[in-house]
Amino acid sequence: MTDVTRPLVIKTTSGTDRPEAANQALTVAAAAVAAGAEVSLWLTGEAAWFALPGRAADLELEHAAPAPELLDAVVTGGTVTLCTQCAARREITADDVLPGVRIAGAALFAEEVLRPGAQALVY
Repeated sequence: MTDVTRPLVIKTTSGTDRPEAANQALTVAAAAVAAGAEVSLWLTGEAAWFALPGRAADLELEHAAPAPELLDAVVTGGTVTLCTQCAARREITADDVLPGVRIAGAALFAEEVLRPGAQALVY
């Protein structure tokens, strides 16, 4: 049996510009949360928009779970972080994001992926 207690860090740069990659990142993150893993999802690049209320609903993909439900599962059971630089470039502030979403930068990302046993995935 696989040990699901090791940290999983998922970084997605994909938004509605690459719906399959974006949905895959959200699906894997939500599935890992459901399996009991410690999950950290990083929203970067075009995925930064998903940190705003209602914006995950813009991601529609046939035969896929709804993005807002997937994101909510990760916010509830894991950690969701919006990249500091990505937020600044889009003029997104901490007051704008969904409850439970934090804004942080590369130093924290590096800390998370360098933890012993951490698995990092990038979409």
